[in-house]
Amino acid sequence: MAQFPGSGKGRRAIFAAVRNVRPSDLRQGTVMTADYDRGTRNRDGACIMAGPLSGITILDLTHVLAGPYASMTLADLGARVIKVERPGIGDDTRAFPPFKDGESAYFATINHGKESIALDLKAEGDKAIFDDLLARSDVVLENYRPGVMERMGYGWETLHARHPRLIYGAVSGFGHTGPEAQKPAYDMVVQARGGVMSITGERDRDPVRVGASIGDIVAGMFLAQGVLAALLETRETGLGQKVDISMLDSQLALLEHAIALTSVTGEPPRPSGARHPSITPFETFHAMDGLFVIAAGNDALFAKLCDALQLPLASDARFATNPARCDNARLLKRLIEAVTLGESKAHWIGVLTDAGIPTGPIQNVKEVMQDPQILARNMVVDVLDEAGKPRYTAAGNPIKMSNLPDPETRGPAPALDGNRAQILAWLDGSKR
Repeated sequence: MAQFPGSGKGRRAIFAAVRNVRPSDLRQGTVMTADYDRGTRNRDGACIMAGPLSGITILDLTHVLAGPYASMTLADLGARVIKVERPGIGDDTRAFPPFKDGESAYFATINHGKESIALDLKAEGDKAIFDDLLARSDVVLENYRPGVMERMGYGWETLHARHPRLIYGAVSGFGHTGPEAQKPAYDMVVQARGGVMSITGERDRDPVRVGASIGDIVAGMFLAQGVLAALLETRETGLGQKVDISMLDSQLALLEHAIALTSVTGEPPRPSGARHPSITPFETFHAMDGLFVIAAGNDALFAKLCDALQLPLASDARFATNPARCDNARLLKRLIEAVTLGESKAHWIGVLTDAGIPTGPIQNVKEVMQDPQILARNMVVDVLDEAGKPRYTAAGNPIKMSNLPDPETRGPAPALDGNRAQILAWLDGSKR
């Protein structure tokens, strides 16, 4: 099992271009150097990328989105991720559209750069392989319902006794405690029950789901954060711990303003469309050719906005303070739009940007993927095929670090059981 890189000699592991090697491998010069632009493979055939988690191995039993999103984040930070899948079926998202030549782009954009081995954890031979993998891993991730891992003989208490340094990360709909821990859940369920849908959409209309799967994605983000914190503590104590993430909990953690408002007023907030319920003006506005956004988040910005639009409103008692502007939000919007309707979106975005006022267009996904700022930040990357040619497009890594390579490509998404030979060779080599 790898030691989490720290200071001193451990810093060498941070910049090593491998995920699954021991510090002795670095000293003996047995590690290949990574080609950061295209990726390369280490001596075991695993795709590698340097980063602060180089030397960390993640054993990933998760499927669909929340868990795989977490392991993708950890892989982008340099960890080696070995994905354990069901024989013949694999991750459910292998069957999710859109498809390219019969393969799921959805699966590829979340699972690129990982490795795959298919194991039946009810079969003795495969259980023996899984046991060997556990012994060589730093983290195991799962997203089964609570109790499933225990029934298979791999619950937290059992694994902690066998592998004291192993970190156990679990993500589920309702967490591993509480009266409803056994209930199933998907993104839609936790967005609804977690209060997010109740504040999303237009006033006096039916609640709507947030377009992105934030029930899964936010839980995956919290799982990755929990694992990173556990790795730090393991470095100090030598002991792993259980990280238990609930999708429902994660939705509540997003409701910063809604919780504050409810606790103070006793009334839950209602949907307010594109408008922020406590800051004005902070919403969409019509120009001659469509909508754009203005976010004047304080009195100084509002005064600048009034100057830019040549509106004598900054000293008007109805608009001089944010509470007053919120009370008169509809009137203020009409007054602003009486001006903005006279020119194009591009005109006003230019004028307001020059005045230092936060503003911007409302872009569709295709436009975002072509946005010069997005491209300059390497947030659109190619996922390669096994031949090293671009096959899919995916979002890049938003975590930009001065010592973290940020290649323009990502390694291939694994074929089901596609890395079995290399993984078994790696395990065999560790026994010699």
